[in-house]
Amino acid sequence: MRQKTIRLFILYKREALKAGRSIKSLNDIKPMLRGEWLRMQNVKIRRPLAKERLQLNEFFKLVITDTFIKEGIGEKLDDLHEECAIKEKYLENDLESGGKKRYFLIAEASDRIIGSIEYGPASKLICDSTDNAFGKTVEVGTVFVHPDYQGKGIGSMLLNEIVFVLQNERIEAFCLDSGYSIAQKIWKKKFGKPEYLLKDFWGEGSDHMIWGLKVKDWIRK
Repeated sequence: MRQKTIRLFILYKREALKAGRSIKSLNDIKPMLRGEWLRMQNVKIRRPLAKERLQLNEFFKLVITDTFIKEGIGEKLDDLHEECAIKEKYLENDLESGGKKRYFLIAEASDRIIGSIEYGPASKLICDSTDNAFGKTVEVGTVFVHPDYQGKGIGSMLLNEIVFVLQNERIEAFCLDSGYSIAQKIWKKKFGKPEYLLKDFWGEGSDHMIWGLKVKDWIRK
């Protein structure tokens, strides 16, 4: 794998020099390597099927459990089960309404579900914590990636696709939130500082963050 990465580095460096750009390290080509991996894996983004309900619920449970463990809160089983139940309800709302009450997309590779994303009405937590500033704004959430496939660009791929859906639906803005420190680092890097920072919301040192975003700013060029 390392030899292949080095070969790709040399190849991309040559192409960059031809285009007048500079590539100095492997970090400079990480986005290209992720794109290469996605093409190799033939990752597909599509709507979920009703027959995949149980499979998706198991996927939600897997990712949420993994997240809780990585966040050091694996012992909070009641919270974990509640989070799983919310995602199951969201999926049911989608499947029962044909995507009208909530709209999911999933990522698939080798006939395996490896990612999810959805949008729907902003949660009560968001509305209550922002004085209903996002009461009429859709929320993008359930941005889940299978633990074996994290860090490969699948989350960004899913976000790009859902933003295109919002654009096609003539939706101009969306919000997004997170109470997980690992996800917060990703979203801060991508979106900048949150519009709302709820300090110590989940206990001392555990903040909750909410971003308000314009669809036009996140359409992939």
